[in-house]
Amino acid sequence: MSDFQKYKAKRMRNHSEFWENYEERAETFQIGILLKQARKEAGRTQEQIANELKTTKSVISRMENHAKDIRLSTLEKFAKAVGRRIQVVLV
Repeated sequence: MSDFQKYKAKRMRNHSEFWENYEERAETFQIGILLKQARKEAGRTQEQIANELKTTKSVISRMENHAKDIRLSTLEKFAKAVGRRIQVVLV
């Protein structure tokens, strides 16, 4: 089972209402998962990223957990802070 599948199973048990209309929000949700994964792989805390982006830990938490309406420039800054870059693909 992937990390995402484990996370989804846990969230479904604790917050079933969260999964209403999930398919419509799946891509946005997955962005948050990718951000969190990249941060952890870089060995950085939310607080460290927040300091680098000149914001608060709660903003970083919202990005990772809700990932809604994040500016591309903010995603680029986050990616740089974890040693990554953003690649946009239209399919």
